[in-house]
Amino acid sequence: MIILSFDHLSKRYGQTTALDDVSFDVPNGEIFGLLGPNGAGKSTLIRILMDIIRADSGEVRVFGESRRRDHLDRLGYLPEERGLYTKQTVIDVMMYFGSLKGLDRADARRRALEWLEKLELPQVATWKIDRLSKGMGQKVQIASVLLSDPELCVLDEPTTGLDPVNVRLVQDLLIERRSHGRTTILSTHHMNQVETLCDRVALINKGRLMVYGEVDEVRRRYSLPEVFVRAHGPLPPVPQVASATESEAGTWRLRLADGAPPADVLTALVSRGAVIDRFEPALAPMEDIFLRVVGEAHV
Repeated sequence: MIILSFDHLSKRYGQTTALDDVSFDVPNGEIFGLLGPNGAGKSTLIRILMDIIRADSGEVRVFGESRRRDHLDRLGYLPEERGLYTKQTVIDVMMYFGSLKGLDRADARRRALEWLEKLELPQVATWKIDRLSKGMGQKVQIASVLLSDPELCVLDEPTTGLDPVNVRLVQDLLIERRSHGRTTILSTHHMNQVETLCDRVALINKGRLMVYGEVDEVRRRYSLPEVFVRAHGPLPPVPQVASATESEAGTWRLRLADGAPPADVLTALVSRGAVIDRFEPALAPMEDIFLRVVGEAHV
């Protein structure tokens, strides 16, 4: 099932084109990476989804229908621009956000306390917001968004200000959401998180959709024709390999000759007596793909 579709969205601010005929789908039950450099159009896309601004043309469909205001109760949004009511207590702020999504007072309080436990912050329930550290405040904001269990949630740089332990904690919560069939759009510049968490990505640059697809497929599409090989002893030369680099004893990175299928390379090496323990494509990291796509657009 497709839970969200952007269909030929365009948006201009004066002479600046923020979105230029952008179309892609977000399947249900995935962690979806929304990528792009600063000013690429990601925030505009999210704000159109959340009905904060209107597109000049195109359509947003959620839950199989044209997006309506009442759909927003089933959506969650953590914007990049953070904001909590600093003179209120944590529990009161969280209950308020829960009430905005239709929860009654008792249910909002129960869920807020449960989420503070999940995020290892039960002690801060009665604290004023201005007493929280930056990391604590970030986790409270994440909890405030997720406590209503939104079917579709947009998180814009959710791990900003968190230490590695709490980054892992938040990642585990997103994986748990996925296991329960919930969908999360993760807008981030942290490409390692994209590789770890995301099922699918869309990369926007200068308002246009540049890359879209499953993470592994995107990495294969943009990878150089190389393979990693772990072998016992030296590798024999074969015509299907253009160059070979040994990074450490027995571990090789092979650049394949033009048009040489990896399977033919493996067959040729084994037929020449190579004893191979590991043979796999060298997938490009998402950071390299990001830099390549964005860099080519500036040439």
